[in-house]
Amino acid sequence: MSKQTPAKFTPEQYVARFNAEKARLQRHYCNAFKFWRTCPFKRCRKARTCGGDADVCLKRREKEIPRHIQWQARQQILESTPASAGPAERMAREFLPGTLV
Repeated sequence: MSKQTPAKFTPEQYVARFNAEKARLQRHYCNAFKFWRTCPFKRCRKARTCGGDADVCLKRREKEIPRHIQWQARQQILESTPASAGPAERMAREFLPGTLV
């Protein structure tokens, strides 16, 4: 069996991958906490999912969610992280929802 060497990323690639994962997580948390229920955008309420700017939404609403619920949501993300996830993705998943903003 040959051992695979981990991929090396340039700092720019790492930042791009981290930011992409951060955006996915922000949208995931907005959906998990069902912020769409009281969203001012009709398209979010109609689709029952975050369809707007997840960064702004999470920044505005994360204080409404108790810390232990945020921690539980983060734990579920960490448990579902595949072994093949890269270091940038793993780093982003370590953050609590409130610290992603």
